Amino acid sequence: MKYIQAVRDILDHLETTELSAIDHAADLVVQSLSNGGIIYCYEIGHANQHDFLNRAGGLAAVQSFNFSFTVTDPTPEVLKNRPGGSELDRDLEVVRLAVKTSNLRAGDVLLLGSVSGKNRVPVELGLVCKEIGVKVIAFTSMVYTAQVESLHPSGKKLCDVSDVVIDNGAPYGDAACEIPGLSVSALPVSGVGAIVAGWMLWEAVIEKMIEAGTPPTVFQSFNRAGGPEFYQQMKDQYEKRGY
Repeated sequence: MKYIQAVRDILDHLETTELSAIDHAADLVVQSLSNGGIIYCYEIGHANQHDFLNRAGGLAAVQSFNFSFTVTDPTPEVLKNRPGGSELDRDLEVVRLAVKTSNLRAGDVLLLGSVSGKNRVPVELGLVCKEIGVKVIAFTSMVYTAQVESLHPSGKKLCDVSDVVIDNGAPYGDAACEIPGLSVSALPVSGVGAIVAGWMLWEAVIEKMIEAGTPPTVFQSFNRAGGPEFYQQMKDQYEKRGY
């Protein structure tokens, strides 16, 4: 199976090239949790952030960060770029409004991702977070991002606005397998890379916090015997301690 080999290549990449970045990211998380900060996770690609949230074996400290802002005001195509604000302006303003009205504070950490690193919303989110003192940990493909132009008006990409960049190892275009009879590459690997790198990050965080004498709250399965009771105990513990 070609895909199994492609995944093995991603795992080798993470183990041989990304351990330093993951360790640095873990230090930022531990520092934040140790000083009353909160760890938030925005999109890291195709909704994969949900793998880290409220998960058996996962950290209770990882919280969701999402936002939406909808205005219904149809505009004919010929007038979409009239003076007074474009669709691009609106996208960037929504990001700034979301951060301004959120619970993000200096000393917090935000995880986010973009496989290509060129899309304007994650770049703007990274920029705004850095402006207010929130540390940014990014998942992206450095091979991919090196071959694309940024869609953000600053010309910056996600790797340019992050405190730590974890390279998920995906190739340009993400699809990793050449299959005979198919004219294009198939089967993306960025999701696998981001999820594995994320769990490597949480492992490092757990080990560092145990070493510091402050073991973090870790959930267990809700569905095993005694699961609901244990889950509630851990939830209460996190609410009281913040980690």
